[in-house]
Amino acid sequence: MKRYAMTVLLKDDPELIRRYEDYHANPWPEVNAGLLRAGIRRMYIYRFGRTLFMFMETDDDFDMERDLPTYMEHPRAQEWDALMRTFQETVPGAPPGSTWVAMKEIYTLEG
Repeated sequence: MKRYAMTVLLKDDPELIRRYEDYHANPWPEVNAGLLRAGIRRMYIYRFGRTLFMFMETDDDFDMERDLPTYMEHPRAQEWDALMRTFQETVPGAPPGSTWVAMKEIYTLEG
């Protein structure tokens, strides 16, 4: 299984943060189904203040550049993505126009 860690900021608005969490408490079924179809087996999103951290585990043959665009072909995925971007802003130092940015794995403990 492959692992990915990503981060993004939420806009500095308590009401927007509440709404973002509400959406994720009840995600659209088409979004979850599309992520699973793309090869994402597990996804976790954590929040501290405005900072979001997403951890994904994927199939071994998952390729972010190949498989995420196929997920985004579905109209509900596009709608979800556009809606979620209204809550987000990129982290300082991220490439222009980006939202979620990849984080470098620097430590692993496996028992």
